[in-house]
Amino acid sequence: MKKTIALLLALTLVFGLTACGAKEEAAPAAADGNAKTFTVGFDAEFPPYGYMDDNGEYVGFDLELAQEVCNRRGWTLKKQPIDWDAKDMELSSGSIDCIWNGFTINGREDQYTWSVPYVDNSQVFVVAADAGIATKADLAGKIVGVQKDSSALAALQDEENQENLDLAASFADLIQYADYNTGFMDLESGAIDALAIDIGVAAYQISSRGDAYVMLDENLSSEQYGIGFLKGNEELKNQVEETLMEMVEDGTFMEIAEKYSDFGLVDSVCLGK
Repeated sequence: MKKTIALLLALTLVFGLTACGAKEEAAPAAADGNAKTFTVGFDAEFPPYGYMDDNGEYVGFDLELAQEVCNRRGWTLKKQPIDWDAKDMELSSGSIDCIWNGFTINGREDQYTWSVPYVDNSQVFVVAADAGIATKADLAGKIVGVQKDSSALAALQDEENQENLDLAASFADLIQYADYNTGFMDLESGAIDALAIDIGVAAYQISSRGDAYVMLDENLSSEQYGIGFLKGNEELKNQVEETLMEMVEDGTFMEIAEKYSDFGLVDSVCLGK
């Protein structure tokens, strides 16, 4: 009898361990069904889309949209600041999952897999209010600044736009900056006479400087912003876009945009209206 009981206990222990082992192997697969770190590449000096606030936190319209997407999908958001002119290398190497930071579709349609456009944007010139510059023609003989690999630079170098090529040729010099904060510092110091820049960023920068700077009424160009994914990554694009459109439908997209109404985002967004 004792041998029978001992045998039954041994068999119970063996089956129990086997069952626990099976559960331990299956648990991770079940646990990480939605587990994902979504890494967004962005220019940390491109307000109001992505920038560092006074508390040292990365914030902005695009980053808030990305955070809401992650909240809804059960993902973890990683905000990855990048050098803008290295964005393609970051994306192709897998260091980031997408470029989401006031990223212009126009002229890049075939280089990335794009989300739907969500902002209608313009490129403008910012000058000192007392500079005596009122039109684009007044920029002839002036020193103009622009960010490297930016939409404003692309507009000035667009071989299909002779007007912009002639305008750029009229400048005394066109200086390229790694970021717009540095460009504004040179504008303030008088090292340059004007800055070609996205209208949303221009509005943000001007609002923080009182009435010392103005935008010219004549735009340099118009464009649309989208989320850029590695060419062919339709699966991730579809997941993010599906959730973004849910946010549009339930009003969350516009709620986030309204936080940045001082920078013209409510007028610029092309979703949720």
